[in-house]
Amino acid sequence: MSTAALLLPSANRRPNAVGIFLTEIRFEVLRSLRTRVYSLSAIGFPVMFYCLFGLLMNRDVTVGNGVLLAKYLLGGYSVFGSLGAAIFGIGVGVALDRSAGWLELKRASPMPTLAYVSSKCAMAVVFSLIIVCVLTALGIAFGHVHLTFHEFISIAGLAVAGSIPFSCLGLAMAFLIPPNAAGGVANLVYLPMSFLSGLWVPLRFLPKFLQNIAPAFPTYHLAQLMYASLGAPSWGTVLTHVIGLLSFTALMAGITYVAFRRAEQNS
Repeated sequence: MSTAALLLPSANRRPNAVGIFLTEIRFEVLRSLRTRVYSLSAIGFPVMFYCLFGLLMNRDVTVGNGVLLAKYLLGGYSVFGSLGAAIFGIGVGVALDRSAGWLELKRASPMPTLAYVSSKCAMAVVFSLIIVCVLTALGIAFGHVHLTFHEFISIAGLAVAGSIPFSCLGLAMAFLIPPNAAGGVANLVYLPMSFLSGLWVPLRFLPKFLQNIAPAFPTYHLAQLMYASLGAPSWGTVLTHVIGLLSFTALMAGITYVAFRRAEQNS
């Protein structure tokens, strides 16, 4: 007599690490897109400022090299949007996860901690790309902005690269700041850093002492790379800006690691 054997997956079979990362990223991006308060504000703020200062008030104004101010500000507000997506999506988002106990639950599960961090960073990258695409479409449609394919790829690539230091900044904030103060501190970082880096107003229109402060911020270095890729006036060299961004990323990553280990020991 023969008996039918039912083959079941082995209980000891280890899950696919790549699949875990991709699944976590997919659900984090979907969750953020469906959270209207976050998605509309993250995309709406840079769009609103760009429409006001780049398309309505200064549409036909030019800066050095004959570049339209609308094209110049396209680079600045792309950086502004990338910073906002990381500061609020990661800095505030992870802080809220900590307060709700969601982060502890994630750490107790078999899922690698790096998958959680990667999903947050990927979400910031996706929103950065969305913001660049929306601003570019508005600039071309209503601001007489002429953008080559190479220029668009350059600013989109820079927005993706810029998400890395901004994500590290957001993570450092999430583990250093009490969750109930995360939103207020995020605004204290987001708005002054953007203004002092010349994202809203070209640096040459700001007082001299503010111009000297600007290189301390990663937003300044990323914005200068954006302006250079658009053929607009920029300060400094590419190497200087790359070193500035890498140094800031390393500093924030180190602070995040120390703060995370301390929070892990106290939990």
